[in-house]
Amino acid sequence: MQDKLHNPNFDQIGYIQVYTGEGKGKTTASLGLALRALGRDWSVLVVMFTKGGNNYGELASFQNLTPHIKNKFKIINAGLDRIVYKNNQNEKDREEIQKGWQYAKNAIKNEEFQLVILDEANIAIELGLIDIEEMLDTLKNKPKNIEVVLTGRNAHPKIIEIAHLVSEIKPIKHYWDIGIQAREGIEY
Repeated sequence: MQDKLHNPNFDQIGYIQVYTGEGKGKTTASLGLALRALGRDWSVLVVMFTKGGNNYGELASFQNLTPHIKNKFKIINAGLDRIVYKNNQNEKDREEIQKGWQYAKNAIKNEEFQLVILDEANIAIELGLIDIEEMLDTLKNKPKNIEVVLTGRNAHPKIIEIAHLVSEIKPIKHYWDIGIQAREGIEY
């Protein structure tokens, strides 16, 4: 591993991060990172794959950012007004996800943002809605100064292999196990 003496810009190089696992909190963690980056005057893109609609508390919060921060932040909802699973996906899902993916690829290539969060990209890859080889090519060839985060369960082994940081969120206990439904302000 290189140290700062051999790599004076060690803390300024963009890395690939993956938040995966069966536990709750992957998107939440990535959005916390987005807020931290915005607080440091970074430009941030969040593309939300496999889930759509506008009934997410974080979307409402982001609409109320100061004008300066709002100008540094973009969120793309690349999904229909529902969550996509293996048994309910259709061609319209593929079209929406591909539109979001194309936007993300172009933004990365053109260095439009310093932090790009590909929320639920791991699920989109697993469902075949984003091609794994295309994702790998984009990540391997991204500009060095862009940080990219992929979230979602079941991260592909090839994604884990090229990532610089991989966090697995494991459930130990969850109130859903006793029948508590998703709660406004906590899960959405």
